[in-house]
Amino acid sequence: MRFTAEELGIAKQADLCAVAERMGYTVKRIGHYHTLKEMDSIRIYERSHWCRFSRRYDKGENGGSQIDFLRVFAGMDVKEAVFWLLDFVGYRREESMNDKAIHAEEPSAGGLAAGRHSSRRDVLQNLAPTGKKEEKKKPFVLPEFAGSNAYLYRYLEYERGIARPVIDFFVGKGILYEAKNYHNIVFVGTDRDGVPKFASMRGVFDRNGKGFKCDVAGNDKRYGFHLYYGKSRKVIVFEAAIDLMSYITMFPKDRASMVALGMLADAPLETFLAEHPEMEEIQFCLDNDGPGRKAAASLQQKYTEKGYRTDVFLPPEPYKDFNQWNVEMRKAKEQKEIRENARVI
Repeated sequence: MRFTAEELGIAKQADLCAVAERMGYTVKRIGHYHTLKEMDSIRIYERSHWCRFSRRYDKGENGGSQIDFLRVFAGMDVKEAVFWLLDFVGYRREESMNDKAIHAEEPSAGGLAAGRHSSRRDVLQNLAPTGKKEEKKKPFVLPEFAGSNAYLYRYLEYERGIARPVIDFFVGKGILYEAKNYHNIVFVGTDRDGVPKFASMRGVFDRNGKGFKCDVAGNDKRYGFHLYYGKSRKVIVFEAAIDLMSYITMFPKDRASMVALGMLADAPLETFLAEHPEMEEIQFCLDNDGPGRKAAASLQQKYTEKGYRTDVFLPPEPYKDFNQWNVEMRKAKEQKEIRENARVI
């Protein structure tokens, strides 16, 4: 069984620090690189390649990619290393065009598991020759907890720029955690009593800017990932949970309830308002693109007519969404701090 050039590229996008941790090493950050507590001669750069400052070892064993790391420290050959890395990032090979890969856990007996995201192809395959086949609704079962949230923190904090206290808050509420299989981030939506009704997953190993996303099977899309703040009668509405968390990172003093639709349809907002009738004001913070602007205008008109005070606050140009805005603001802040420290030195 051979791997393709595309699969080789995906394997080389694995986080090398995470790979080393999976192998039992203790990764430490030192300035602009990482090293290993067990082997301080190792340097990991940009979480993707490594070198070893030592003359004790043969040529070819002193650095390279993630594949070379597994070859040197796990005794794998190149093919074994590639397939190990593909499995590590949650990649599933396509056996045929009609059996497309799904990077999520299937519900299994005897344990919590993630659901499969149905595609348009899945729906078409379920059509009987004489009409649509009646589908049984899958039970809603939350994915099993990984035991720690290490990958979740690394991804949200370092790649998405979410402030650590914000992550701590949602993890503490039990509505944000890391799934056991593939380390997917799970965003949980509950009802007014705190009972989980909805969950979506987001992969932590983005490939070419496109990360794995899906909803857990059997969920109720009338609910969404949200935060209820009882001291305010205002609710702020976002498209995605990560945008919601980005907003809190940027505007920590803006205290209000918040809802992530997970889409452009407003079913989760309608449910939230029905469960919290004291709400009087709605602010729409959707994406600054064509669909987002159109949806914001439409929803503002709808809820204004329902008697709510409404407002639209979109990310400024050239940012598409609140997370992109947040990430760029964080980079600018870090660069400013570097310049200021350089002047002091």
